[in-house]
Amino acid sequence: MKEKITTTKKQAKPFLRWAGGKKWLLKHLESIIEIGEFNNYHEPFIGGGSVFFKFSPKTSFISDSNEWLIDTYKSIKQDPQAIIEYLGRFKKDKEHYYKIRKINYTDPFKRSAQFIYLNQMSFNGIFRVNLNGKYNVPFGNRENYNFDFDNIISVSSALQNTKISHSDFSKTINNVKKGDLVFLDPPYTITHNSNGFVQYNQKIFSLEDQYKLAEMIQEIKRKQAFYILTNAAHKKVKEIFDDTDTLLEISRASVIGGKGAKRGKYSEYLFTNIK
Repeated sequence: MKEKITTTKKQAKPFLRWAGGKKWLLKHLESIIEIGEFNNYHEPFIGGGSVFFKFSPKTSFISDSNEWLIDTYKSIKQDPQAIIEYLGRFKKDKEHYYKIRKINYTDPFKRSAQFIYLNQMSFNGIFRVNLNGKYNVPFGNRENYNFDFDNIISVSSALQNTKISHSDFSKTINNVKKGDLVFLDPPYTITHNSNGFVQYNQKIFSLEDQYKLAEMIQEIKRKQAFYILTNAAHKKVKEIFDDTDTLLEISRASVIGGKGAKRGKYSEYLFTNIK
């Protein structure tokens, strides 16, 4: 049975739960970004896309190193109805979750629906695969969750003027032109800001990658484009990126962790050459 989809135009919002998402940052960015002042928008670590969907740029380039994630964005752009129909067939119980988790779909729309389903039904929405590349996050006991099918339609609409690619962040600089805006949100942890930062982050975004990112920012500025970078508030990060540009330290609450996990206030850095 086909799911009923409304056609009321709404602003798209993230359709995934994503560790390190920047929904909390939007209120701070509103005072920095006037999207009409820029040409194209670029986001090479798209993740859940909170900033992209909030500011709804007319022409955009988004990418990520997570191929399954990028294929899902592409599928929603191409045929959101197909994904909605498959999502509507998935049951939201523990047994069905593990059954769906095991399947290796070859159809891109089924695989994209599977990605959204696992993300929303899993524990904390964490994306994690084993050594064989298999998604291995346990069930999150979210039987009462309702998929927002209307939003998937809105997301598809928001993506129509967007070029989507599976790419290493360093290769996306070729798309950047004078007057463009690049939002950079590399993977990093905030709960190791003081102790073990470099060692822990080597697993998700290495120190070498941080230096590559700093080189990319210099190239963005040489092209007379603009950037906003978010990163952990750590002395090594400040050493790598602190230039003549604006540096803000913003406090936020930690929202990632299991039941009973310690939560608290942490700081993150925001660097930008927007005056």
